[in-house]
Amino acid sequence: MALTRGELARKVVHMGVGTIAFSLRYLGPFWAAILAACALGFNLFLLPRIGGRKLWRQHEVDSGASIGIILYPLAVLLLILVFYQRLEVAAAAWGILAFGDGMASVVGMSIGRQKLPWNPRKSWMGSLAYVLFGTLAAAVLLVWTAPAQERAYEWGFALAVCLATALLAAALESLPQGLDDNLGVPLVSGLFLLGLVLTQGRWDAFLADPGLPMRLAIAAAANAALAGLAYAARTVNRSGVVAGFLVGFLIYAFLDWRGYLLLLAFFVLGSAATKLGYRKKAAEKLAQEDKGRRGARHALANAGVATACALFAAATPYPVLFALAFAGAFATAAADTASSEIGQLLGRRTYLVTTFRPVPRGTEGAVSLEGTLAGIFASLVIAALGAALGLFSWKGVPVVVFAAFVGTTFESVVGAALEKRQLLDNEALNFLNTLVGALVAAAFAAWVV
Repeated sequence: MALTRGELARKVVHMGVGTIAFSLRYLGPFWAAILAACALGFNLFLLPRIGGRKLWRQHEVDSGASIGIILYPLAVLLLILVFYQRLEVAAAAWGILAFGDGMASVVGMSIGRQKLPWNPRKSWMGSLAYVLFGTLAAAVLLVWTAPAQERAYEWGFALAVCLATALLAAALESLPQGLDDNLGVPLVSGLFLLGLVLTQGRWDAFLADPGLPMRLAIAAAANAALAGLAYAARTVNRSGVVAGFLVGFLIYAFLDWRGYLLLLAFFVLGSAATKLGYRKKAAEKLAQEDKGRRGARHALANAGVATACALFAAATPYPVLFALAFAGAFATAAADTASSEIGQLLGRRTYLVTTFRPVPRGTEGAVSLEGTLAGIFASLVIAALGAALGLFSWKGVPVVVFAAFVGTTFESVVGAALEKRQLLDNEALNFLNTLVGALVAAAFAAWVV
């Protein structure tokens, strides 16, 4: 799509509104939320009546609504409400939304000739612009807004954490999903940035750990061996080998062998559930594609959240909180895989979770008693293992199991509503349900400690 005058005007407004993020330093969370709520009401009710339709794209004119113009202020409002105690994080995430996304469109439509292999609507130059301008805007806003809440960040640290966050946001934004990225990407990147800013002042101690070199060597050797075995056993494809090695290496580096055993438990449970009765599921067209082999997208969707939690557990002052979130993410992933695979194989009656009407096995959002019980058992294995290894106390076991149940139920509800309309694919749902499981588990950290 070429950069038209209308699209350029739209992006100029998109980025111009982003400059309001600098006012968060003076407004504070309460008045900032009031301002964002007013902006949401203005865009929803008044802007279309006073010439705002000139900023709409043609398909929005045809449909009679512009969802992006509504989701933008809604995302800002949610950022302020979620990160009201860390308003600098809300400002930085807003900066990525405004300037990263805005410049990605301008540059991509202007000179973006080489398209992304996984999404021909996006270009390498657009993604590079997203990272570059998103990083700079986020770092400036992080440093600028922090003094309002009596905090300060060094420029080197601010640029590093904002670069990592912008890379994640650009990767999420590049995925070919049917939903508008003005809402989900800022919230996920904001959560990631929050975890990163909590690592301030703790990297020196982590890097000075005398056991770190040996841990890294073991991580590399163990993951290389296991990746080779998994490929030979036909449980992963080549991209899955690379992604699995990266995930396993990082988890071992940050949480040592204890965290790694939880990863192995998830992998064994998921692989066993997938392979169980594979011929029967394949005959009924319910089996995983590529003979059950998992690829990079599947590995990152199921283990990406847990990997981030492992980092935060090792490098922030909240090891138990993030260990719970780590286990919650893997328990959710294990429960989701087990409930889906066992339910499709053994489920006698399947119901759509949103209506409780009987539906055929394999229907998106369908649940069965057999699959639900299998999912609970899988999450219980992960939770009990985490407690036995000392990642958290035994009080955390019911918390992790409950978090996994909430995460898988969320996945079923959203899958029934969105995936069948091709707005989200299975990997996106897996990422979201593990994120929900991690957040629910973390919410009970004060009770577990």
